[in-house]
Amino acid sequence: MPSLREYVTFFKEFRGRFETTGAIAPSSRFLAAAMLRPLRQRVSESPVRVLEIGPGTGAVTDWLVHQIKPGDTLDLVELNETFAGVLREKFMTDRDYAQIAERSQVHVVPLQDFHAAQPYDFIISGLPLNNFPADLVDEIFDAYFRLLSPGGTLSYFEYMYVRSIRKRVGARPSRERLGRIDATMGHFVNRYRVRRDWIFVNIPPAWVQHLRKNDSSQKG
Repeated sequence: MPSLREYVTFFKEFRGRFETTGAIAPSSRFLAAAMLRPLRQRVSESPVRVLEIGPGTGAVTDWLVHQIKPGDTLDLVELNETFAGVLREKFMTDRDYAQIAERSQVHVVPLQDFHAAQPYDFIISGLPLNNFPADLVDEIFDAYFRLLSPGGTLSYFEYMYVRSIRKRVGARPSRERLGRIDATMGHFVNRYRVRRDWIFVNIPPAWVQHLRKNDSSQKG
């Protein structure tokens, strides 16, 4: 479970940078379990490449490190320098993190600017997409599928009904922005979703969307 220090750090960043933090508290263990379901249920024993995007202080990463097997690699892309510092400290001081430190790396870079030598078999994203400009959400989904290997799985969450409610009660520019985000996410969900989990024990309750890339996974 996240420590008190992590909750305090998370809340401070939430107050100062809500647009990129997006939540008032770290994700619950129930949300983490749902986000990691495809990785936990993998059939092949071959080494895999895993990418976590927007890990924050590591609420999901705390569970993810237990799923990294010998030969697997883990990359974390975190834009917030404070959160990245928390994660790097964990890789140095936490026993579970330290066991995979040589096969893991924290990158402080916007996702759309991140490039990897090889694609990833599993991508887990905690980005607060509803807070972003619509054009940025387009770029992020393009990056998701650029970084995902054929047959790979993307898992991300969104808070239940937040977008639909804000589309009804927000100012016109906000409604238009959210409408465009809805169209982008709907495009990918309708074509590539293989599962959706409902997580009620979280602040706020959330959906976890699981999308699987295939050979025709190009935005059209």
